[in-house]
Amino acid sequence: MNSLAVPAHVTIVIPCLNEARTIAACVARAREALEAMWALLKLSGEVVVADNGSTDGSRDLATKAGARVVEVAERGYGAALIAGMRAARGKYLVMGDADLSYDFVESVRLVEKLVDGADLCMGNRFAGGIKPGAMPWKNRYIGNPVLSGILRILFGTGVRDAHCGLRALTRDCFNRLRLSSTGMEFASEMVVKAAVLKERIEEMPVTLSPDQRGRAPHLRPYRDGWRHLRFMLMLNPVWLFFVPAALFAAFGVAVIAALIVGLEHVMVHVGPLAFGDHWMVAASAAVIIAFQLGFFGLAAMIHAANEGWRPTSPFFARHPALTQLECWMIAGAVLGLTGLTIIGFVVARWAGSDFGALNAIREFSTGFTLLVLGIQAFFGGFLLSIIRGARARIVGETGRNEGPQIAADGAISSATHTA
Repeated sequence: MNSLAVPAHVTIVIPCLNEARTIAACVARAREALEAMWALLKLSGEVVVADNGSTDGSRDLATKAGARVVEVAERGYGAALIAGMRAARGKYLVMGDADLSYDFVESVRLVEKLVDGADLCMGNRFAGGIKPGAMPWKNRYIGNPVLSGILRILFGTGVRDAHCGLRALTRDCFNRLRLSSTGMEFASEMVVKAAVLKERIEEMPVTLSPDQRGRAPHLRPYRDGWRHLRFMLMLNPVWLFFVPAALFAAFGVAVIAALIVGLEHVMVHVGPLAFGDHWMVAASAAVIIAFQLGFFGLAAMIHAANEGWRPTSPFFARHPALTQLECWMIAGAVLGLTGLTIIGFVVARWAGSDFGALNAIREFSTGFTLLVLGIQAFFGGFLLSIIRGARARIVGETGRNEGPQIAADGAISSATHTA
């Protein structure tokens, strides 16, 4: 039975930009994959070519080969795939490149994993085989292993080949991920968001063959590698903001505490190190930086919850005061008044000495550090309220669940996003 004669259960999406040399062969191989899926899984299918503005006749060649062509005006690998998947009719979505580097028949095993309950199934070229000349050495031994390793550390995915171009996911998973990257970082966004949303991710061996287009690939290793890394950091506030904040805070608080406890000493010894008054400046700066980074991380977490692609952290769900304006105002007032009190004692002591020489740099620095933190906390609370308020009334107004929401009183709801 011809698998293309019945409504589609599987859609193979192929991004295309001037791929006249290979697109017809790719579509033919994709159709063979669909025939195999029908024979093995009784799943019908279609091939969608997401054309990104080809001028070499690729669209006509794809249509003649049996694909449905979707024209995508916005340029970019990710933009083409997102448009193609949105236009797809299938319950299961397969993506693969148009350069004959992947054998679409191998996607049958990926779709099998989806049928068995996986949400996303990644191809693994390192497990399946990389043919000679198929991948530059810097990508094979440095770029891909490093970026995949960073992704495993930051998000705990367990994925060994995070940038394989042959992968499959369910339409429900695609809708939940709300993918938006238009460039090559789309590959990382898919895996990162799937990990954050606790989607079930599987991995299957696939084979990588040499590019058959006879021209330079669209991939730019250094530029696109940085974009992948940048995107992974942007989607992980813990490592981007909270970990550096903890390091700055540990240094700043430790130095300030040591210098205040040892007021009667010119130099304070911590192990083999000796600290004097000048280190109060560095410690004060470190504490202020730590506060700002922590605040940025909290704002990022709230924004992610509002956007619906990151579930609310259990820690923040248990501590709703972290998002309430009044709590930030009170904390700011306490810090500010404490700082002003310390400054007041220093000024009083200075006045008591007829405004002579003053030797109170440690106390003075501590007071002003607390004052600055208080001001930041007070006005930062208003900023958090602005961020959280953007979606505060959506559930009540529309009757639909738009993802984890920040309620009007600052508490973060744990409702599950539905597309």
